[in-house]
Amino acid sequence: MTTPTAPLEASDLDQVRELAAQLRVDSIRASSSAGSGHPTSSMSAADLLAVLQARHLRYDWDRPDAPGNDHLIFSKGHASPLLYAVHKAAGVVSDEELMSGYRRFDHRLEGHPTPVLPGVDVATGSLGQGLPDGVGIALSGRHLEHAPYRVWVLCGDSELAEGSMWEAFDKASHYGLTNLVTIVDVNRLGQRGPTDLGWDMDAYRARVEAFGARALVIDGHDIAEIDEALARADEPGDRPLVILARTVKGKGYAPIEDQEDRHGKPLSQDEAAEAVQGLGGERNLLVRGPRPPEITREEPAVDSLRMPTFPVGEEVATRKAYGAGLVALGRADPRVVALDGEVSNSTGAGDFAEQLPDRFFEMFIAEQQMVAAATGLSVRGHIPFSSSFAAFLTRAADFLRMAPVSRVDLRMVGSHAGVEIGADGPSQMGLEDLALFAAIQGSTVLYPADGTSTVALVERMAATSGVSYLRTTRGAYPGLYEAGEEFPVGGSKTVLSSEDDDVTLIGAGVTLHEALAAGARLADHGIRARVIDAYSVKPLDADGVRAAVAGTGGRVVVAEDHHAEGGLGAAVLAALAQEPIADLHLAHLAVDGVPGSGTGPELLAWAGIDAAHIAAAAEGLLEG
Repeated sequence: MTTPTAPLEASDLDQVRELAAQLRVDSIRASSSAGSGHPTSSMSAADLLAVLQARHLRYDWDRPDAPGNDHLIFSKGHASPLLYAVHKAAGVVSDEELMSGYRRFDHRLEGHPTPVLPGVDVATGSLGQGLPDGVGIALSGRHLEHAPYRVWVLCGDSELAEGSMWEAFDKASHYGLTNLVTIVDVNRLGQRGPTDLGWDMDAYRARVEAFGARALVIDGHDIAEIDEALARADEPGDRPLVILARTVKGKGYAPIEDQEDRHGKPLSQDEAAEAVQGLGGERNLLVRGPRPPEITREEPAVDSLRMPTFPVGEEVATRKAYGAGLVALGRADPRVVALDGEVSNSTGAGDFAEQLPDRFFEMFIAEQQMVAAATGLSVRGHIPFSSSFAAFLTRAADFLRMAPVSRVDLRMVGSHAGVEIGADGPSQMGLEDLALFAAIQGSTVLYPADGTSTVALVERMAATSGVSYLRTTRGAYPGLYEAGEEFPVGGSKTVLSSEDDDVTLIGAGVTLHEALAAGARLADHGIRARVIDAYSVKPLDADGVRAAVAGTGGRVVVAEDHHAEGGLGAAVLAALAQEPIADLHLAHLAVDGVPGSGTGPELLAWAGIDAAHIAAAAEGLLEG
């Protein structure tokens, strides 16, 4: 237990007010110097941050990675001038950097916060993400690290229109995250005008309490009232605390207070000079609050890894192999955690939930929060694997897009991909997932075809930085590879070949098996096919693909259970374009149109990606 902060003495009030004035002044100065920024959104929250920094944020500013440090997240990332003013007041950002580095090229004080600046855990600015990310950090502190740190999240009222915020409130309540404190800056105004609830604090309170939190409504400019509210984070209980602070946008400079059309606009030089003078001028207070508790975070002991094996020819669904491989990985490495979107009995993650329940987090049907929780867990050094149906991961696209900006490592697994799933129909068919993940900066996209390659790639993912994605299949297919076969990221396998092949067939996952069947059909007609397993879609084995195609007279058929845009075919075309092959003849078979229900084989045939269509395409290339 931490010692509760003592009540503010009257003599302390003036110091905190002075700090609040400094934060406002520096927010104005920084944004005016840069010629852009959000000073009014910063000014509304300055009193809240002054009390927090001076009185409640337990943080060693000289050691931003100290394990006992509290965490401060600006979910309203556009208030970055305020965040950087806080860092200046703590003595870790100079006034010169604030004035000459904010929003400038190749400087760390970016327009919206990123982890380039020590002490910033996650990138924010895409509204609705900071609080969900904070839930992940709080999950780690309470349920994995059992550490005393607290997670403070400053939110804007506009972002409470985002469904992801309510997913976060719901999961914070479900997991009893009393170490998470949400401070909502209710300043009434969004970008273009009033928010949907304005200053209806009763409505905010009712909504927050309906999601299982303790709600406190306060005057966000009353220093003593703010202090009392923040101190209540120390009270025992089983519900997270949400402080709803009624504030005024632009507070501190009367001409812009509560004025529409001032969002995201710096003050003019004359306005800035008048505002700074009215606030008492520039200050250089150095304010550091309570120290964090000294705790030791031991490095986890990693045991030897023994992955499951799958005999050649034995049929297994790659989603099931994923579950078995994840359990083995989790037993060997205590940093491995798993999350799922309430479909773990289908994705394979249910095995992990059953055997390693203390490191499994059920996110229910809340894919945005699932990815955000994984982001927070990654910040704390865990190795998260998150799974759902491939189709449903598209709901979390913006969170995935932001992962590289936050410099986190996420391991995503999408099952039930493609038309192969059959009778469930198109609402369940992931046909865009490869394109989604391939477009993410620095991502890795993997699509295994059997159990052996699946568990090998699960092991690879654990050591892969950035966002990695494993696409798994619903149906069971025969094993192709011996146990122990290596599957490096960026590699491929030549599954069928001879010294004098006529055409290359490239597939991945289910279409690899169809390509092998097509190869057998072609052999019956005297046509020799070279079959490539492109299990690494990104990065693709470009050299291997070019060599195979060049070795078969430039003739190649690419088949994928995915839309034509952004998937395997696009990767192959990009590889061939790097070093164009003379006399290239390429057929790209992909899903075009909206499928319906049916059996897997029926739908593969409808889409034109089954063995018969692959063989026909190969014959067409040879006839041409």
